[in-house]
Amino acid sequence: MTYVVSAPPQPSVAVAGSEARFPVRRIFCVGRNYAAHAREMGRDPDREPPFFFTKPADAVVGDGETVAYPPETANFHYEAELVVAIGEGGRDIDEARALDHVWGYAVGNDLTRRDLQLQAREQGRPWDWGKAFDRSAVVGPLRPVSEVGHPATGRIRLSVNGETKQDADLSELIWSVPEIIAILSRSMELKPGDLVMTGTPAGVGPLKPGDRCEIEIEGLGAITTRIGEPS
Repeated sequence: MTYVVSAPPQPSVAVAGSEARFPVRRIFCVGRNYAAHAREMGRDPDREPPFFFTKPADAVVGDGETVAYPPETANFHYEAELVVAIGEGGRDIDEARALDHVWGYAVGNDLTRRDLQLQAREQGRPWDWGKAFDRSAVVGPLRPVSEVGHPATGRIRLSVNGETKQDADLSELIWSVPEIIAILSRSMELKPGDLVMTGTPAGVGPLKPGDRCEIEIEGLGAITTRIGEPS
């Protein structure tokens, strides 16, 4: 096939212990999926159904990389998250079989231009400028289900320059991974290569140039991101 411009490279994430990589098709994100975080963002987690936003596939950043402080923000935030990799697609997936569609799991960081997100929220506009910017989806090496199972409990912790900022347990998710997959698949067809970032605990906060951000999820390891000067 001939294209009129050069075709972009296929975005992908690393697979732990392998030279093979996981191709990324889409990135879905679950908003306010820990009760304490929903409250710190001024919302009532007991009354709101799950909602989703997306990031472009080429927003992916690997473990150990430096992310330049992004433009048009003065309030750049970290968000520690469990990432789910879809290996088998489907529509209207039954919750009881939803985990059969998961290829593996990873540690992630949903980087956010918080001031732009909140401004959009107040104006009733989409969150894209606050969430879907370049290099905004840090995803560590994927670990296949055959090795790690389906983590439903386990500590999720984020530190900045060695100081703990977020500290919770995966069991605190309001909507579980099977529920998230089932709900997403009612709206659109999931396909292999889709990633789902499942939400962040309370304690979100700012990053600045020179910061070192580390996230660890029990059983999945740790990832590190350094924040560079504005590009």
